[in-house]
Amino acid sequence: MTKNISINSIESKIYLLRGQKVMLDKDLAGLYAVPTKSLNLAVHRNIKRFPDDFMFRLSAKDYAALRFQIETSKKGRGGARYLPYAFTENGVAMLSSVLRSEKAIWMNIQIMRAFTQIKQIALTHKELSLKLKDLEQKVGKHDEDIHEIIKAIQQLVIQEQKPKRRIGFHAD
Repeated sequence: MTKNISINSIESKIYLLRGQKVMLDKDLAGLYAVPTKSLNLAVHRNIKRFPDDFMFRLSAKDYAALRFQIETSKKGRGGARYLPYAFTENGVAMLSSVLRSEKAIWMNIQIMRAFTQIKQIALTHKELSLKLKDLEQKVGKHDEDIHEIIKAIQQLVIQEQKPKRRIGFHAD
């Protein structure tokens, strides 16, 4: 069993479709070292384990959006006859109960780790975004205070520039 597949290479096969992180049947079949047709047959033999929120077939619109995401061009004749299936994280987890080889078990663990790593990165970005927003609000309030101070200083400068009235007797 080849164990040299990195989590990063798995992450590159996770796409965003319909607002969900998914993996395609052909990519999963490649990782599990089985033909795509065999993977799909195993899934269809156990279809009750794969509700719509675990697996769905891509529409032509989804496939077009996916091609844009992965920057591939349209293929001519000789491509797949059917639109691929997309598996959500739960669907990928369910695959471990359908595909029972040692390779499938090990690969499933790696894929789950990749999904977890993506979630951690997303949380880190969200926390950072919230901290930046909070800082922006704090600085925004200080900007108003600084603006008021600058206005007061400008008023003082304007007052000093006005000629002062002389006091006392002057021989001009």
